[in-house]
Amino acid sequence: MPRSALRAVAAVLGTLALAAGCGGGDGGSRHGRRPTGAQVTIRVPADAPTISDAVSLARPGDLVLVAPGVYHESVKINTARVTLRGASREKVVIDGRLQQPNGVVVAAPGVAVENLTVRDNTQNGVLVTGSAKVAAGLPGRSGGYDTGDEPATFLKSFLVSYVTATRNGLYGIYAFSAQNGVIEHTYTSGGADSGIYVGQCKPCHTVVRDNVAELNAVGYEGTNASEDMYVVGNRFVGNRVGLTTNSDHQEKLLPQQGAVVVGNLIAANQQTATPEQADGGWGIGIGIDGGSDNRFLRNRIADNANAGLEITARADIPPDGNQIVDNLFAANGLDIGWTFPGATRGKGNCLQGNKLGTTVPAQLATTAPCPVSANSPTPSGTWAAPKAPGGIPFTEVAAPGPQPQFPNATAAGATTVPAVPALPDTARIPLPTRTLLADHARVRTP
Repeated sequence: MPRSALRAVAAVLGTLALAAGCGGGDGGSRHGRRPTGAQVTIRVPADAPTISDAVSLARPGDLVLVAPGVYHESVKINTARVTLRGASREKVVIDGRLQQPNGVVVAAPGVAVENLTVRDNTQNGVLVTGSAKVAAGLPGRSGGYDTGDEPATFLKSFLVSYVTATRNGLYGIYAFSAQNGVIEHTYTSGGADSGIYVGQCKPCHTVVRDNVAELNAVGYEGTNASEDMYVVGNRFVGNRVGLTTNSDHQEKLLPQQGAVVVGNLIAANQQTATPEQADGGWGIGIGIDGGSDNRFLRNRIADNANAGLEITARADIPPDGNQIVDNLFAANGLDIGWTFPGATRGKGNCLQGNKLGTTVPAQLATTAPCPVSANSPTPSGTWAAPKAPGGIPFTEVAAPGPQPQFPNATAAGATTVPAVPALPDTARIPLPTRTLLADHARVRTP
């Protein structure tokens, strides 16, 4: 689902912010002092006046521990195995003031970002990337995400945990050209494109789990994110679109393949007080656009005004071999819709064991049961989708409520990020309740 117009606007804003000389944590200042020792805690502001200064002093294995305050800086972490942690999730705020592209940029492996809030950046709250161009904020031909002839260089291993990312001009948490990572226990809102975005990785070896994404244009987007890509136990409620998995020519590693989406609550994704996407998606729980060989297992998909799950191909990449198994669909405008507006059609898509009602084409549960031949043509139909209402600027999205704190934030040492995260046992992940992670959310299910 390309959003090049929106991306181009944000990229221009980000470039202007860089030209204006907003702060960066690239090791250029080195104010403050690093305590003596092999692996130490560098405290902000006790040991270094800014987060960027502390990060520039850090060595592998160090913890940068940030005291409560509002920090007007963009922090770039170039040193491997550094932990950046706030003493309080709500009270440690990196505020871009709409004058810088990113709140935190992770450009080294083994880095953990924990227990803080990032807000009001023109592009991303937290950016994790192995792309030098993206890390530098350089716009590409398609708004900052087409890296041209740059090789697909992956950042190896990362952790984003207990982070609140709100009111950012593209993505709340953005992992691009990065592998072996975990995004967990985060809250994202006001993402003008997506709350959480994972792009251009193969194999990803990445787990997105136990997050709340609401009041974004899209809750979660996985573009060209393939193989060992797990989206597990999240609350994608109250966005314009809950979740998409798709292929996009603006990024490398086409096509998207082999994600597992299991045990998520994906509901009520037709909120109007949300940023409007460039391509106008609204009222959809799950959208599959050119994504293939994905498995959607035991998700609760309810109260989405347009469609609970849509499979389509808007470009020239077919969606093939997607399995929709044991999900619960309820009170959607349409539970499942397969539609191909152009010449590109899918094949080998199938359903099994779902609780559902209306589908387009009709009776898909009996006409496209799993298993199905890989060459079996996927039928197509159309339906009367509700008109998408206008949105609001991302800067006007409601502020988040209190969120869970990282346990023992000030007493725990640095976090060791595994080289490869343990992947979930999907057989042990149940169908979620309607109240999954509701205590941490503003938007309630009907």
